[in-house]
Amino acid sequence: MIELRNLVKRYGSHLAVDHLNLTIEEGKIYGFLGPNGAGKSTTMNMMTGYLSPTEGEIIINGHDILEEPEEAKKCIGYLPEQPPVYMDMTVTEYLNFCAGLKNVPKDKRAAQIESVIHMTRLDGVEGRLIHNLSKGYRQRVGLAQAILGFPPIIILDEPTVGLDPKQIIEIRDLIRQLSEKHTVILSSHILSEVQEICDQIIIISHGKLIANDSADHLETHLKGSAVLQLTLQADAEDTGDLLNLVSGVTVQELNENDDGTTTALVEMEPGSDPRADIFFTFARAKKAILEMTVQTASLEDVFLELTEDGGIPAKSAPAASEAPAEPEPGWELEEESEEGGTD
Repeated sequence: MIELRNLVKRYGSHLAVDHLNLTIEEGKIYGFLGPNGAGKSTTMNMMTGYLSPTEGEIIINGHDILEEPEEAKKCIGYLPEQPPVYMDMTVTEYLNFCAGLKNVPKDKRAAQIESVIHMTRLDGVEGRLIHNLSKGYRQRVGLAQAILGFPPIIILDEPTVGLDPKQIIEIRDLIRQLSEKHTVILSSHILSEVQEICDQIIIISHGKLIANDSADHLETHLKGSAVLQLTLQADAEDTGDLLNLVSGVTVQELNENDDGTTTALVEMEPGSDPRADIFFTFARAKKAILEMTVQTASLEDVFLELTEDGGIPAKSAPAASEAPAEPEPGWELEEESEEGGTD
């Protein structure tokens, strides 16, 4: 659906996007992550045609966005972080205006507007001025205009900002619903949200692609072996001796507690699950296991490890290129400076 080839964007001497290669496949929800200033908004704005790349190509559903901009942009619905709404219009007037911009046939506009109003839970406020709506409802109006025309690709930059918990759940459900017929690219700083609804996670740092995989695969790849935490009704010496009888585990830590129990941290070999062997080993020794918990890496752990330590090579990443130039004093990185909408 989208292919980025050797994409570069420079602001003066600052390299915001550094030779980025990426392929977006059909029918998935992609989570787009990166620290502030990593190049997320710049990349999304180039994918939508809002910004032109310094170098490289962007192919949208078979159309080069520079050579066939109209055909390429027809394939995309975009919600910027700041929804591009006109405050002096009613919801229906604004959506009708957007439908005209998107060349939705006149005989289909009313039905489409009614459909997106229902999808985004704007029923009951469609006749109100956008100025009089809450921030959460304005966000919904922005989402409705992105969906209008039902393009095959929908790009959402922080779509749940300003919404209350109930609205966030509704928008997440809507994104899942959209993924049945659309490819969705979602940028968010709420990592738990990305982990919950996205099929694929893309992480960039300093304008470079450093990860492109599912959350589960990223966690497994980075952390390698899983760690098992046990609380056992035995002293530390007996616990260590018994754990050494179990194949596929390495004792990392033993701590004897004041109540006579022992807390153990055990590293498990990749792909193995020795929990049953541990259970029967301690049962035969008549030592009770009071607790057994597998400790797994969270997406927060993955994100911090990748962005702070330089990351791991992504599956679709290009060969290493020259490191991006450091921004000159006074530069505002694009995450903070590009607040313009598409009005």
